[in-house]
Amino acid sequence: MKSNLARRSTAEKHALPFITRTAVMRAGRTLEQPRVFDTESFFRTAGLDKGAVVYARGAVVFSQGDAPDSVMYIQQGTIKLSVTSYSGKEAIVAMLESGDFFGESALAGQPVRQERATAITATRVLTIQKEHMIRLLHEQHGFSGRFITHMLARNTRIEDDLADQLFNSSEKRLARTLMLLAHADRTAQTPCVLPRISQQTLAEMIGTTRSRVNFFMNKFKKLGFIECDGNLTVNTSLSTVFSYDERAGTRARKATS
Repeated sequence: MKSNLARRSTAEKHALPFITRTAVMRAGRTLEQPRVFDTESFFRTAGLDKGAVVYARGAVVFSQGDAPDSVMYIQQGTIKLSVTSYSGKEAIVAMLESGDFFGESALAGQPVRQERATAITATRVLTIQKEHMIRLLHEQHGFSGRFITHMLARNTRIEDDLADQLFNSSEKRLARTLMLLAHADRTAQTPCVLPRISQQTLAEMIGTTRSRVNFFMNKFKKLGFIECDGNLTVNTSLSTVFSYDERAGTRARKATS
């Protein structure tokens, strides 16, 4: 019996390469606890962080139409992804922060970049050439798992953003966006400080005008939902404005699929 348990334990360790060696004994068998992949440590060990570049606020990392020859990783700061139409109208499609990848279209075979990436704050970006990225994803299972998790989270966020755009008013969209940018949870007890961002950028993110954003921001301030004293502080009470129902969002996604 003991030898069977030992063999099973060994087999489990080989079958689960992304787990720690910290074991919990339960009912006579060994259960392994999942380990969060340390992307920064991986890049340092692989020597990839030596080529990181710091972009000043407002600097363009890459432009719409550029050759998609690399994937980027944000080590510090904030990146705005935007798309410009032929008529010159700009739409913001994502706001990314430390720990996020962008430029993944390089792996999808697209001939040119479909969006422009701009630094919102001073941002440190690590560039991984396309061929090197593909090799890492094939050879480094822990890293590929981390990248897949990122892509799944991005896909879920895009679906939620689409449902929000289709079914919520601009006031609710603004409230939701402020909470997301500030990483404010409805159950949190303390206010959250928002990264510096202009009202024009907020307007482009939610698909409305700057004047409407200004109107709603003043309204939120009077109601005590936000505070503006140099920095923008988001109070969790702002969630009362945004009554987005997740079940309704799921139904909306099914209806549009």
